[in-house]
Amino acid sequence: MSVAKELEVANAEYAASFNKGDLQLPPRRKVAIVACMDARLDPARALGLEEGDAHVIRNAGGRAADALRSIVISQQLLGTREIVIVHHTDCGMLTFTDEVIRDKIRSDLGQDADHIAFLPFGDLKQSVLDDIKVLRASPLVLDVPITGFLYEVETGKVVRVEENL
Repeated sequence: MSVAKELEVANAEYAASFNKGDLQLPPRRKVAIVACMDARLDPARALGLEEGDAHVIRNAGGRAADALRSIVISQQLLGTREIVIVHHTDCGMLTFTDEVIRDKIRSDLGQDADHIAFLPFGDLKQSVLDDIKVLRASPLVLDVPITGFLYEVETGKVVRVEENL
């Protein structure tokens, strides 16, 4: 059975007892969470969230620059007033550079991806601090609390990344 078919079967079971169709569109806790797409990280479970609590914006590395469009919509149209960034240990974004992936795309696909910033990083804690800085510097992002965490894939714990102000 294909994974898509397995997902359809699982959804039928989920929908059979679904009782959350009356949740409001704006997130109840007024928070937007930017997290990595890594399959080992389930932001809702790791942070104790339920459906309707938060916007969870996921991308490779949990990069703020990649999430900016969604953050602006979240704040301007849906009232979020806090941002949480979650990066994680053993992240694949630590394993390559823009040049490496661009060369791979050129070799494997015969395409030029020089116009794409893949946003890899070499230091996990610094990547969180950099993303906080990107959001604070953006004129499109409201002046709201922004907190950064590192999720430990080995333990399930989140560790707050403190800024040296």
